[in-house]
Amino acid sequence: MRLQPRQIPVTASLLGLIALVYLGSELFDPQEILRELGANQAAAVLGHGEYWRLLTSIFLHANFLHVLLNGVALYQLGSLFELLLGSGSLFVTFFVSGLAGSLASVLWNQLGPHADPLRPSVGASGAIFGLLGALIAFLLRRRGRLTPAAKSLLSQLLFWAGVNVFLGMSSRLIDNAAHMGGLAAGLVLGLVLREPAFRPPPLPEPLPPLPPGPPTSGPNFPV
Repeated sequence: MRLQPRQIPVTASLLGLIALVYLGSELFDPQEILRELGANQAAAVLGHGEYWRLLTSIFLHANFLHVLLNGVALYQLGSLFELLLGSGSLFVTFFVSGLAGSLASVLWNQLGPHADPLRPSVGASGAIFGLLGALIAFLLRRRGRLTPAAKSLLSQLLFWAGVNVFLGMSSRLIDNAAHMGGLAAGLVLGLVLREPAFRPPPLPEPLPPLPPGPPTSGPNFPV
């Protein structure tokens, strides 16, 4: 199913913004500009009150592979979410989950067993995990009346959630706290999301496989 930007306006806008921010950051020293533009960092957020970093870090990415993988995942999950649940729900879920992931990252790097308040983190992964969690919770609430296509979708979502949790636990380059924070926020939101008043367009059968989240990041910037 080929989608037009007008069918998924929020997803298309988020992808465009992420791409523009990445291209802009590449015009300068990427590592330094990421810090200046707003990479998430416990020392800056909690020590200097730079709470805006909780938001700006969502739109920053460490390198081309990082932004590419997050872009593919956001397109897949964001467009699916927007078609099923509407643009407003996608907007709220993306930003609430992204902020929750950023906050979880800050608290983990400040208070966790391997605390490193100076460790910077960038990427939309927490927000993307929130979309994943919200879709899982939304479908699980309705598991008794799911169509075969919806059951297949739920199985794929659960599989990729498990894969990415495992990847996050296997590498210190991945900001797993941000992933888990975003996922938890998404699961909660998915329990209260209402079905849209309009009838969503049919999903393609069989559903295309969803890609895994980004397994890598830059040398100094966890996903």
